Amino acid sequence: MEPNTLLDALLDEAGMSRVGLATRVNQAGRARGHRMNYDHSSVIRWLRGQRPRGVVPDLICEVVSQRLARRVTLEDIGMGSAPACSVSQSLERFIGKATALWRGDQQQRSDVRGVPVLTGLPAVGPVWEWENPPEDLDVSRRGSLRVGLPDVAALRVARGHYEQMYRRVGGVATHARVTAFLTMDTAPILRGTYSDRVGRELYRAAGGIVAIAGICAYDSDAQGLAQRYFHQALRLAKASGDRAFGAYVIALLVNQSLFTGELRQAVAFTEAALRAGGRALSPALACDLHAMQAKAYSRMGDQSGAHQAMAQAETAAQQIRREEEPDETGYVEPGLLETAMADSLMRLGDTTPACEYASEAAAVQTHARGRVHRLATLSDCELRAGQVDRAADTARSMLETMQGMESHRLTERLVTVRTRLAVTRSTTVQDVVHRIDDTLRIPL
Repeated sequence: MEPNTLLDALLDEAGMSRVGLATRVNQAGRARGHRMNYDHSSVIRWLRGQRPRGVVPDLICEVVSQRLARRVTLEDIGMGSAPACSVSQSLERFIGKATALWRGDQQQRSDVRGVPVLTGLPAVGPVWEWENPPEDLDVSRRGSLRVGLPDVAALRVARGHYEQMYRRVGGVATHARVTAFLTMDTAPILRGTYSDRVGRELYRAAGGIVAIAGICAYDSDAQGLAQRYFHQALRLAKASGDRAFGAYVIALLVNQSLFTGELRQAVAFTEAALRAGGRALSPALACDLHAMQAKAYSRMGDQSGAHQAMAQAETAAQQIRREEEPDETGYVEPGLLETAMADSLMRLGDTTPACEYASEAAAVQTHARGRVHRLATLSDCELRAGQVDRAADTARSMLETMQGMESHRLTERLVTVRTRLAVTRSTTVQDVVHRIDDTLRIPL
């Protein structure tokens, strides 16, 4: 059951409490001869996705319409027949739904943070709808706050700030900061007045911050919530008209699909991004997409597909010009491709070249978070190659680099390294295992 974020957004806009809505619905029902005794608990169930029976949805529309002084439909309150998760929904309705999700996340509501991962059509539909018509012909809007390009620039600065924070301290700590910014600073701007030209720039900038929120949710192991954020960022990308940015968002979905084991979905999403991005796709993003596709093929045991994707990734890497890349692809640093190659080759059983790529990647300077991932891959390669003490030393470096970070994703990698090391009897290994155990006792 999906949270009804549309109704939540309307209640927030109307300044109406849950008790207030229940009371007014009861009054409206009694005026029509119905005996009703709804309370705040009833409204909570509606907000969690339950659809009340009989005339109640129509009464909710009537109550909210009177409060907002405009007509509100069943689709507007999330109780109509149209799918609430459709990416092709109107921008107005999308903004209401998106901002409600941000607010619920900021409030740490369990029904928002605990949403399940979508599968099947709901998972792939947003990608298909991003790739295909109809397009947004005019994204201008009239609201209470006038929005200009300086507001857009401020959002871009914020995106860079939170990206750097995420790299330094992890998604667990950064998540709350991003959702607060979305709720308090981004939402009012999206509801403002802007032209079509400013609006497209605004959606592009806001989508960048929403994508960071999704990355932080992913790193906090709230996979369903992360997926919702990625879908929101994809809708914003479509409204902005920036195909390259949309392909970047799909790359985030590809990475998540690899993590959740949806390997064929990862391959399909990659093909969609490469196909729809076309010439607008930057070499760095193309490199990462091909590299992740190689990972998917290697995990499926498809050696031919993996090697072909690795070759395509290397070709794209040779064309990267850092000064020509968008801000979002800054994560594609020297060594990232080598780490992906090591991962793919290791899973295909090619241990020697995997170790060579992993060593090369670990020797390149990068931010702390990236270094942890590279060291984890190197430790795994060394252990598979029988270099037990060297693998333990690499794990120790990984552990030291992680200090001060709060990340479920990195913690999971640490647990994997610990599990693989623990089966050996080396004294050096046992010392590292004990140190890892001490770190794992610290709650996130």
